[in-house]
Amino acid sequence: MKYRLLDKEELVEMEAEFIRFLATRSIPGEDWDKMKTKQPERVQALLEEFSDLVFEKILLGVKFLEMRLPDDLKVFRCGADKIALVGLSVEGTKDIDFTTNQTPAEMMAQFKKSGAQLKLYQAEKPYKGNRERELFAMLEAGCMISDGELFSTLEGLRNVKQ
Repeated sequence: MKYRLLDKEELVEMEAEFIRFLATRSIPGEDWDKMKTKQPERVQALLEEFSDLVFEKILLGVKFLEMRLPDDLKVFRCGADKIALVGLSVEGTKDIDFTTNQTPAEMMAQFKKSGAQLKLYQAEKPYKGNRERELFAMLEAGCMISDGELFSTLEGLRNVKQ
């Protein structure tokens, strides 16, 4: 197994896709029901295969990730061969909390009002191994898939600062 088994909630959300997955393997619903009691190891193998397919599809489409901590914000652009980071940390006042759900514009307005010292940083590196496995590890560590708006905003700030 490359990633992890989908949990019960995730499988419920993916029910239609799972039924199609079983159909492509010529396993109708009644056979699946029998298999669950008579062939638990085969059921486990199919669940693992389906889980890997789901995660692989999701990870192949990931372009941006973000990690929010109360006083540190990291956003990542996930390219084919390398990953770029732009981060922002708060020094001094703790009136800012990156874990709140705010748009980049709302966040900028809060920064201006707070008078906080902000430290902008950046990095870039090639993936250590398989891109999708590395992104999966980041998701499991708390990163969220992002639309890239926040990355663009912070990258714009970085360019203004230079």
